[in-house]
Amino acid sequence: MTVASAAPTVKSFPSPSSLPVPEGAEGWEKLYPYYLTFDNDAGSDDEKFWFCDSQHWPTAYKPFETIGGEFAVKCLGQYNTRHLLIPPANGIEFKIHLGYLYMSPVPVPEDQIPGRVPEFERRVGHYFQNWDSLLAQWKEKVLSTIREMETLEFSPLPDMVPFDDIVSGKAKDGSEVLLENYDRLIQLCYQNWQYHFEFLNLGYLAYLDFFNFAKEVFPGIPDQAIAKMVQGVDMELFRPDDELKKLATLAVELGLQSAFADTDDVDGTLGAVGALPGGDQWVAAYQAAQDPWFNFTVGNGFYGHDKYWIEHQEIPLSYIKDYIRRVDAGQDILRPVEQLIAERDRIIEEYRSLLDGDNLATFDGKRGLAATAYPYVENHNFYIEHWTMGVFWRKVRELSRVFVGAGFWGEQGDLLYLNRNEVRDALFDLITGWAVGVPAIGPAYWPAEIERRRKIVDALDSQRPAPALNTPPPQITEPFTQMLWGITTEQVQQWLADDDGDDTGVTGMAASPGVAEGRARVVFHADQLGEVQDGEILVATITAPSWGPIFGKIKATVTDIGGMMSHAAIVCREYGLPAVTGTGNGSTTIQTGQLIRVDGNTGRVEILED
Repeated sequence: MTVASAAPTVKSFPSPSSLPVPEGAEGWEKLYPYYLTFDNDAGSDDEKFWFCDSQHWPTAYKPFETIGGEFAVKCLGQYNTRHLLIPPANGIEFKIHLGYLYMSPVPVPEDQIPGRVPEFERRVGHYFQNWDSLLAQWKEKVLSTIREMETLEFSPLPDMVPFDDIVSGKAKDGSEVLLENYDRLIQLCYQNWQYHFEFLNLGYLAYLDFFNFAKEVFPGIPDQAIAKMVQGVDMELFRPDDELKKLATLAVELGLQSAFADTDDVDGTLGAVGALPGGDQWVAAYQAAQDPWFNFTVGNGFYGHDKYWIEHQEIPLSYIKDYIRRVDAGQDILRPVEQLIAERDRIIEEYRSLLDGDNLATFDGKRGLAATAYPYVENHNFYIEHWTMGVFWRKVRELSRVFVGAGFWGEQGDLLYLNRNEVRDALFDLITGWAVGVPAIGPAYWPAEIERRRKIVDALDSQRPAPALNTPPPQITEPFTQMLWGITTEQVQQWLADDDGDDTGVTGMAASPGVAEGRARVVFHADQLGEVQDGEILVATITAPSWGPIFGKIKATVTDIGGMMSHAAIVCREYGLPAVTGTGNGSTTIQTGQLIRVDGNTGRVEILED
C-alpha cells in the first residue's frame, strides 16, 4: 500500500481502542496468541490503516480456528516477499480485533523496488515458461498431502499395551502416536497452505499484467471488459455443482422425482431411489460423484463448524431436489458457458482490431497468459479450502472425540475453544494421567473454561466488525488489495461517506454486468441459504464459491467486500449474474424483503421500497 504526498484524509475510521467491547466479551484478547492482538504491538493501534477481511472470515474466531488465518496470510506473505520478490509488495500484516481478522498490506520501500525487478522476472519467468508441468507437479504435491492426512488416526489409549509389543521390544506405549499424529496434522495443514500460494499470486499477476497493458493501450476501457476477455473457462471449482446438475438431469430422465420428497432423510432418500426402476443406475452415479467432488463445503473451509457435503449429504441432496424441480419446470440449469465464450471472443476481437504490430502481439501474449493462469485463481479453492480443510476438520473432530471419551469436555466441537498449542498440552495431560494411573487434570479444568470462552466468542459474534480501522492513506495502490478485496481509494472514501447516512442504497464495485430488480434476501451464514427464494437478490457479507447451486434461483448478488478478482465477482460473471461487491455495509443497510435494483454496470444498489 503506497502513501502519496497528497493532503491528509480528513475523515477516519475508528481506532481499535475506540471500538466498544460487546457486553460479555470482556477479556477477549486472552483467547488469541499474543502476537495477534493490537495491545502487544506498539504503533499498530493508531498508525496503520487496517481493513477487515470478512471475505474469508465473516464470523468471529474460536481460538483453534485462527490456524486458517495465520497459515493463509503468513504463506501469502512468503511468496510475495521471499519466493517471488514482487517489486512493490511484501506480505500483509494481520491482527485479530474483537474476534475478526484485520489486514494491512506491507509496501516495499521505493528505493528497494528496482533491485527486486531482475530476480522477480527470473523467478516469475520460470513459472510462466513451465506452467503446465509445474502445475501438474503442484497438484500431485497437494493430493499427496491430503492422502497422508487421511491416514492419520486418533484412537483412545488401551488399558494395557499389547503383549506383542512386549515380545518385540517395542518399548513404547502408543501415546507417542497421538502426539506425533497431532503434530503431523498441523504440519500437513501448514504444508498445503504453503502450496496454496505457490501459484495464486502468479494467477493474479498474469491477470494484473494484462489488465495494466489493456488500460495503457485502451484508455478508458471498462474494468469489466478486461475481465470478460478471460471468462467462460473450464474451472474445477464448478465441478461439484456440475455433478449435482448431471445427477438431477439423470433423475428426471429415469423418472425418480418422487424419491426426493424428504432429502433431510439421507438414508430414506437413497433407499427410495434404489427401490425404483433405474434407481441402481442413479445411486451408482451418485456414489461415483462423491470422490472427490463431495469434499465441498457450503462455507469457506476456514471454520470448524463448516458443513461438508460428504458428511452432510442432506445438503447436496437438497440441491439435487431443487434442480429436479427446475428441470421439470423446463428451466435451463446449466451455466451459460456458450454465451460467455461468445461474448468473450466478441470483446477480444473488438479490441484486437484496434491494434497492430508489436502491440497486437503483446496483447495476444498477455491475454493468453492471463487466460491460462486465471483458472487457478478459483481452482485452488477446491483443493485447499474445501478438500484439504475438510479432511483437516474431520481429523480434528476425531481427535476431539478422544478427549470427550476421557471426560475433558462434552462435545466434539468444544476443542475449537482451545488454541492449537493448548490442545498439545491437553494431550500430554491426558496421556500422563493414563500412563501414571491417576485422573488427568483436564476434566476438572476445561469444561468451565470452555464455557467461559464460548460466551465470549458468542458475544463477539453478535457484533458486526468495523469495515476498517484508523485513517486511510490518500491513495491505495497495492494491486492485490484492489483486485481481491476491492479496497480502492474510491471505495474507502465511499465507506466513509456512508457513515453520514444513505438510506437510498449503497455503492460498491461494478463486479459483474447487468441490471436486476427484486426482493432482497440478506444472508450472514451458509445455514441461511435454504431461505433463499426464486427471483430474490442475494445480499451477503460475502458469497462462497460453493454457493453455486443457489445462483440459478437468484437475480443478482451484493456483497460487503470483494474486488474484480474476488470469488463473488468471478463466480457471478461465470453464472451470468449482475453483481456489486465491496459495498462495505450492504448487508447491514439492506433488509430482507426490500425491493432493490442492482446495477452491475455502475456498482450502485438502490433501495426502491421497503
